[in-house]
Amino acid sequence: MDSSIESEGNEGALTGAHGGRRFSHVPVLLKEAIDFLAVKRGGTYIDATLGLGGHSSAIAALLGSEGRLIGFDKDTFALEMAGKRLMAPEGRQQDWPEITLHHASYAEMAERVAPGSADGVLADLGVSSMQFDDASRGFSFQADGPLDMRMNPHDELSADQVVNQFDESNLADLIYEFGEERRSRRIARAIVRARPIKSTAHLAQVVSAAARPMNQPRGKGIHPATLTFQAIRIYVNRELEDLQALLKGAPQVVKPGGRLVVISFHSLEDRLVKDAMRDGARDGIWEPLTKKPVIASDEESSENMRARSAKLRAAVRMEIRGRAKKR
Repeated sequence: MDSSIESEGNEGALTGAHGGRRFSHVPVLLKEAIDFLAVKRGGTYIDATLGLGGHSSAIAALLGSEGRLIGFDKDTFALEMAGKRLMAPEGRQQDWPEITLHHASYAEMAERVAPGSADGVLADLGVSSMQFDDASRGFSFQADGPLDMRMNPHDELSADQVVNQFDESNLADLIYEFGEERRSRRIARAIVRARPIKSTAHLAQVVSAAARPMNQPRGKGIHPATLTFQAIRIYVNRELEDLQALLKGAPQVVKPGGRLVVISFHSLEDRLVKDAMRDGARDGIWEPLTKKPVIASDEESSENMRARSAKLRAAVRMEIRGRAKKR
């Protein structure tokens, strides 16, 4: 499959094409993530959510030939693109780190990386711009596409099965749990009555008709289907289970003095990260570096819509004797 990717000038912005489909990507909170990772030359760093390699390329540029970068991603398309992006640039071949990429969920990090070997782990959670922008992946209601939503295209469960096969009670429960959607039962009933639902546009239409409040003017607030699409995507990709596994495995992988940096995009993710770092502080595992989550500047938010909901939390792995290196 033909593919190309090239860098632009503004802090790792990427444009490219895959299979004839165009996309663009700007890493969220790039400077902040690199600063909190405190990347040092010759270190070993893990990008748990490789995506298109925007954060990874910035990390690699600081590591030098003695360093090592390890990347994880479920998405075979993203992995292919990031691999091209992370090839040593011209003039840097002799001073570029060792790159190891895994087609796997970050839930498997502790199984694939040696204990206490990483100087830092970065996780930029959620869906990448490429996945959202590609209608054929079925993540977005902005363009019509198949009901898919699988980050790993080889996984068995798809959004189509959830939407068209789950019973009304289970469907309502997952929309409420993973979307925090108060109108979940009304939406689930509408979905079941409208079956078979064959596309993202059809699903968005059904959900919008069931979920739009009577007193909210059309076009105000978030799209009525937003939370339902989020819930189905999270369920299909086991996102919260995988995040819990990442947070459990990170203390095993990160060496004392190393960093954990997580960028989340909704309250369910942020709550898990916040609780893990709080509990880690209590147990002498982590020393939080962020009392409150770091958010994007007004300038970044205006230039990159995805940055508006981003929250960054960071912590440093405590020393064996219970003391952490100060930032």
